Amino acid sequence: MEKITPFLMFQDGMAEEAMQFYTSLIEDSEITKIVRYGANESGDEGTVMQATFTLKGQEFMCIDSNVKHQFSFTPSFSIFVTCDTEEEIDQLYEKLNEGGQALMPLNDYGFSEKFGWLNDRFGVSWQLNLPK
Repeated sequence: MEKITPFLMFQDGMAEEAMQFYTSLIEDSEITKIVRYGANESGDEGTVMQATFTLKGQEFMCIDSNVKHQFSFTPSFSIFVTCDTEEEIDQLYEKLNEGGQALMPLNDYGFSEKFGWLNDRFGVSWQLNLPK
């Protein structure tokens, strides 16, 4: 086995926008590769056939699905982020929650100094934690 990589499937051509958004929010993150559908291929021309990006060194893969599925992202699989400061967790939560849905608002739930869980505007679930 070579490696294990989280994989995100976006619909409606949102993969590139999501990658740009995520890498703009988190330091030491970048889009590392984008392969696009061309003319007469199975996806919409110009959308993401396959891409990779990193968030703080963690590699992710993603695609734009040209097939409409009866499923999307679920909060039972989320991106867990350990923050260093209260300012960092507050800013990240605010930006990720724009157009999204709060599942657990930022608060002290007893197991950390501050914690929040949300689905962003793309439907991807995030857990943000500021340890004690």
